[in-house]
Amino acid sequence: MGGKITYFFLATVLVLVFGVVALEGVLLLLTGEPAAMGMGAVAFALPCIGAWFLRHNTRFARDAQRLAHALEAEGGLPADELKRTPGGRIDRDAADAVFARRQAETEDAPGDWRTWFRLAVAYHDARDTPRARKAMQRAIALHDGKAVPTAT
Repeated sequence: MGGKITYFFLATVLVLVFGVVALEGVLLLLTGEPAAMGMGAVAFALPCIGAWFLRHNTRFARDAQRLAHALEAEGGLPADELKRTPGGRIDRDAADAVFARRQAETEDAPGDWRTWFRLAVAYHDARDTPRARKAMQRAIALHDGKAVPTAT
Protein backbone atom coordinates (compact mmCIF):
# COMPACT_ATOMS: atom_id res chain seq x y z
CA MET A 1 0.00 0.00 0.00
CA GLY A 2 2.88 2.37 0.78
CA GLY A 3 4.19 1.97 -2.76
CA LYS A 4 0.85 3.05 -4.22
CA ILE A 5 0.73 6.14 -2.02
CA THR A 6 4.29 7.08 -2.96
CA TYR A 7 3.57 6.52 -6.66
CA PHE A 8 0.40 8.60 -6.50
CA PHE A 9 2.18 11.40 -4.64
CA LEU A 10 5.11 11.50 -7.05
CA ALA A 11 2.83 11.29 -10.09
CA THR A 12 0.78 14.20 -8.74
CA VAL A 13 3.91 16.29 -8.18
CA LEU A 14 5.09 15.41 -11.68
CA VAL A 15 1.76 16.47 -13.20
CA LEU A 16 1.98 19.78 -11.32
CA VAL A 17 5.50 20.33 -12.66
CA PHE A 18 4.24 19.50 -16.15
CA GLY A 19 1.56 22.14 -15.71
CA VAL A 20 4.00 24.82 -14.61
CA VAL A 21 6.40 24.06 -17.46
CA ALA A 22 3.56 24.04 -20.01
CA LEU A 23 2.29 27.38 -18.66
CA GLU A 24 5.77 28.86 -18.97
CA GLY A 25 5.90 27.52 -22.51
CA VAL A 26 2.64 29.26 -23.38
CA LEU A 27 3.89 32.52 -21.85
CA LEU A 28 7.08 32.29 -23.90
CA LEU A 29 5.04 31.60 -27.04
CA LEU A 30 3.00 34.76 -26.40
CA THR A 31 6.06 37.03 -26.28
CA GLY A 32 6.31 37.17 -30.05
CA GLU A 33 10.13 36.98 -29.98
CA PRO A 34 11.42 34.19 -32.22
CA ALA A 35 13.97 32.78 -29.74
CA ALA A 36 11.48 32.87 -26.87
CA MET A 37 8.80 31.31 -29.05
CA GLY A 38 11.17 28.45 -29.95
CA MET A 39 11.94 27.82 -26.29
CA GLY A 40 8.23 28.09 -25.51
CA ALA A 41 7.35 25.46 -28.10
CA VAL A 42 9.88 23.06 -26.59
CA ALA A 43 8.77 23.91 -23.04
CA PHE A 44 5.19 23.17 -24.04
CA ALA A 45 6.03 19.94 -25.91
CA LEU A 46 8.12 18.34 -23.16
CA PRO A 47 5.27 18.10 -20.61
CA CYS A 48 3.06 16.57 -23.29
CA ILE A 49 5.65 13.87 -23.93
CA GLY A 50 6.13 13.40 -20.18
CA ALA A 51 2.39 13.07 -19.60
CA TRP A 52 2.15 10.41 -22.31
CA PHE A 53 5.06 8.51 -20.73
CA LEU A 54 3.51 8.76 -17.24
CA ARG A 55 0.14 7.52 -18.53
CA HIS A 56 1.74 4.64 -20.42
CA ASN A 57 3.76 3.47 -17.42
CA THR A 58 0.85 3.88 -15.01
CA ARG A 59 -1.34 1.73 -17.25
CA PHE A 60 1.41 -0.91 -17.49
CA ALA A 61 1.83 -1.01 -13.69
CA ARG A 62 -1.94 -1.21 -13.16
CA ASP A 63 -2.28 -4.06 -15.68
CA ALA A 64 0.64 -5.98 -14.15
CA GLN A 65 -0.90 -5.56 -10.70
CA ARG A 66 -4.24 -6.81 -12.05
CA LEU A 67 -2.54 -9.96 -13.32
CA ALA A 68 -0.74 -10.42 -10.01
CA HIS A 69 -4.08 -10.30 -8.18
CA ALA A 70 -5.62 -12.80 -10.63
CA LEU A 71 -2.68 -15.16 -10.25
CA GLU A 72 -2.76 -14.79 -6.47
CA ALA A 73 -6.46 -15.66 -6.45
CA GLU A 74 -5.60 -18.86 -8.35
CA GLY A 75 -2.75 -19.64 -5.95
CA GLY A 76 -0.22 -19.42 -8.80
CA LEU A 77 2.05 -16.59 -7.71
CA PRO A 78 5.68 -17.65 -7.77
CA ALA A 79 7.05 -18.31 -4.29
CA ASP A 80 10.03 -16.26 -3.19
CA GLU A 81 12.55 -19.09 -3.04
CA LEU A 82 15.64 -17.04 -3.77
CA LYS A 83 18.68 -16.90 -1.54
CA ARG A 84 19.73 -13.42 -0.53
CA THR A 85 22.99 -11.82 0.41
CA PRO A 86 23.38 -10.43 3.94
CA GLY A 87 22.57 -7.03 2.42
CA GLY A 88 19.24 -8.34 1.10
CA ARG A 89 20.14 -8.57 -2.59
CA ILE A 90 19.09 -11.61 -4.56
CA ASP A 91 21.85 -14.17 -5.10
CA ARG A 92 22.64 -14.20 -8.81
CA ASP A 93 23.12 -17.99 -9.05
CA ALA A 94 19.79 -18.62 -7.31
CA ALA A 95 18.05 -16.17 -9.68
CA ASP A 96 19.61 -17.89 -12.69
CA ALA A 97 18.41 -21.31 -11.51
CA VAL A 98 14.84 -20.08 -11.03
CA PHE A 99 15.02 -18.29 -14.37
CA ALA A 100 15.96 -21.52 -16.17
CA ARG A 101 12.90 -23.27 -14.69
CA ARG A 102 10.58 -20.39 -15.59
CA GLN A 103 11.93 -20.25 -19.12
CA ALA A 104 11.34 -23.99 -19.56
CA GLU A 105 7.76 -23.59 -18.25
CA THR A 106 7.14 -20.79 -20.73
CA GLU A 107 8.56 -22.81 -23.63
CA ASP A 108 6.24 -25.69 -22.67
CA ALA A 109 3.15 -23.42 -22.52
CA PRO A 110 3.83 -20.33 -24.67
CA GLY A 111 0.16 -19.37 -24.85
CA ASP A 112 -0.37 -19.23 -21.08
CA TRP A 113 -0.19 -15.75 -19.57
CA ARG A 114 0.66 -17.26 -16.18
CA THR A 115 3.97 -18.67 -17.39
CA TRP A 116 4.86 -15.34 -19.00
CA PHE A 117 4.02 -13.51 -15.76
CA ARG A 118 6.30 -15.83 -13.78
CA LEU A 119 9.01 -15.47 -16.44
CA ALA A 120 8.75 -11.69 -16.12
CA VAL A 121 9.29 -12.00 -12.37
CA ALA A 122 12.31 -14.25 -13.00
CA TYR A 123 13.77 -11.73 -15.47
CA HIS A 124 13.24 -8.99 -12.89
CA ASP A 125 14.94 -11.05 -10.19
CA ALA A 126 17.86 -11.63 -12.58
CA ARG A 127 18.06 -7.83 -13.04
CA ASP A 128 17.08 -7.91 -16.72
CA THR A 129 14.47 -5.16 -16.68
CA PRO A 130 13.95 -4.74 -20.45
CA ARG A 131 13.17 -8.43 -20.92
CA ALA A 132 11.07 -8.48 -17.74
CA ARG A 133 8.96 -5.66 -19.16
CA LYS A 134 8.56 -7.41 -22.54
CA ALA A 135 7.57 -10.67 -20.87
CA MET A 136 5.03 -8.83 -18.70
CA GLN A 137 3.63 -7.05 -21.76
CA ARG A 138 3.19 -10.45 -23.40
CA ALA A 139 1.46 -11.81 -20.27
CA ILE A 140 -0.91 -8.83 -20.25
CA ALA A 141 -1.69 -9.24 -23.96
CA LEU A 142 -2.34 -12.97 -23.57
CA HIS A 143 -4.52 -12.41 -20.52
CA ASP A 144 -6.57 -9.73 -22.27
CA GLY A 145 -6.83 -11.66 -25.54
CA LYS A 146 -5.01 -8.97 -27.51
CA ALA A 147 -2.43 -9.34 -30.24
CA VAL A 148 0.70 -10.72 -28.65
CA PRO A 149 3.87 -8.60 -28.98
CA THR A 150 6.63 -10.23 -30.97
CA ALA A 151 9.96 -11.57 -29.68
CA THR A 152 10.91 -11.37 -26.03
